[in-house]
Amino acid sequence: MRAQEPVRIVDYDPGWPARFEQERTELAAAIGEWIVGGVHHVGSTSVPGLEAKPVIDILVGVGSLESSRACFGPLSALGYLYAPYRAGEMHWFCKPDRRRRTHHLHVVPVASSRFREELAFREHLRGDADAAREYGASKRALATEFEHDREAYTAAKADFIRAALDRAGGWTGA
Repeated sequence: MRAQEPVRIVDYDPGWPARFEQERTELAAAIGEWIVGGVHHVGSTSVPGLEAKPVIDILVGVGSLESSRACFGPLSALGYLYAPYRAGEMHWFCKPDRRRRTHHLHVVPVASSRFREELAFREHLRGDADAAREYGASKRALATEFEHDREAYTAAKADFIRAALDRAGGWTGA
């Protein structure tokens, strides 16, 4: 099995919003009956000017994890691969595969703190240029430190995200 591609942070790409919009249209057509909280561009690629891993993060709000299992087939037909990551919080998919990712899809119940916090963090970064710059610098340093360990890279960002949500009033502590 080939190793995962390294964690790589790149400068903001103004084409990211259009890539999201294309995916949003396809997702709405394929799984619209399960979507109750919208399809949202989240993560660093959703923040204008912010450097990021070149992976489009998408948040889909659903009624429940159980009821949304029925959308796995249509998502697979769109090229999304299910991975049981944080299975108690969300259904997580990547595209086209775990080793070379262009999209991450988070299917999350709208009543959950995770759903609210992903949107709150995005809005915080969009509205606070200093926080976005600080987050970008932190991500670049962490990407160097954890270049070959995506899980450690993600875990290392958690303290920054919690502190930012605290400052923004969006952290629920869950």
